[in-house]
Amino acid sequence: MKASQYVQNQRTKIGFVSTNSIAQGEQVGILWKALFETYRMKIHFAHQTFKWTNEAPGVAAVHCIIIGFAAFDVEKKLLFEYKDIVEEPSVTVVKNITPYLTDGNDIWIPTRAKPICDVPKMVYGSKPVDDGNFFFNDEEKADFLKKEPAAATWFRPILSSREYLNGKNRWCLWLDGITENELNTLPLVRERVEAVRTFRLASPKKQTQEAAKIPHLFMEIRQPRKAFIIIPQHSSENRKYIPFGFFDSKNIVHNSCTALPDAPHFIFGIISSEMHMAWVKYVCGRIKSDYRYSNTLVYNNFPFPMHTTPAQKSAVEVAAQAVLNVRNAHAPPLNQPQLYDPAKMPTDLLQAHWALDRAVDGCYGLQKAFASEAKRVAWLFRLYGELVKDFTKK
Repeated sequence: MKASQYVQNQRTKIGFVSTNSIAQGEQVGILWKALFETYRMKIHFAHQTFKWTNEAPGVAAVHCIIIGFAAFDVEKKLLFEYKDIVEEPSVTVVKNITPYLTDGNDIWIPTRAKPICDVPKMVYGSKPVDDGNFFFNDEEKADFLKKEPAAATWFRPILSSREYLNGKNRWCLWLDGITENELNTLPLVRERVEAVRTFRLASPKKQTQEAAKIPHLFMEIRQPRKAFIIIPQHSSENRKYIPFGFFDSKNIVHNSCTALPDAPHFIFGIISSEMHMAWVKYVCGRIKSDYRYSNTLVYNNFPFPMHTTPAQKSAVEVAAQAVLNVRNAHAPPLNQPQLYDPAKMPTDLLQAHWALDRAVDGCYGLQKAFASEAKRVAWLFRLYGELVKDFTKK
């Protein structure tokens, strides 16, 4: 920003090595919107994400970009693309470079409260604010129920990003609907509830203090009443696909996840595809280098195929169910981290995903694969630009 101010009305070029955060997530809309609109900057060249290394001992793993820009335009721009963050790049001459460091028009993706396409609304999970008093692993749950077996009715499996993606069980006390008389018959449960009350009252936040009036409940409840697709908010960048999954409403959604209630297999198929994953990689925020999936930024802005034929839709649904069938055939003994570990992903699961990828591409009218992921994303950005014009008119 300072450099852009400094070079106004000059033919000076600027170059920065930066962490890749300025080309990801919400930062793009905040920073580059101002650079483009206020200071009339244009990107002249860019190196996509690569891993910073040098010969010094104890070097931290940092993912970097190099970006060159100026307050004037040039006809030919150089885009350095990395198939792998530790390999040498290939260079392409392009007409324009987006702030996401792809070929395409100047564009930035804002956060949105609702989807630009006619798709199910994604909701956040429930937020406990309980100091851990509602939660149990398998051993803790078994020990608790030995002492208070009547509490079994009030235990529910809970889905958080960490446990879901790592194939671990976790349980919570879900006391929605319990009466005062029932609670009084469960002294150990009552003890946990009182601990939650004490914890909330000690908070400096007024909202949390108010929630101490209902200490038996999660502070924020957004539990789906129907079956849903689970969306972990944080996921490893090493996975080719984020393993979304179907669950019934008996499973409680933790606020480290979001959910798509009553979503069909068609939507599951689209978001489980290479098409959606390419969008995720370029648009989502990051925690270190891992994906941070946001409904307001990633899902609500994604250009879903809106004019599919019954045959195209059916092909995605069949391929999506095939992915689920292969998963179920492997689990147990394999769990989610093993199934989606790039080095261990079973061949039949990978083939099922490839078939799903082809079916999803077909919904967009695509006849052949893109030469690179960057070109796929550039195409998605153009499609997004067309859709958002119609969305703005509504």
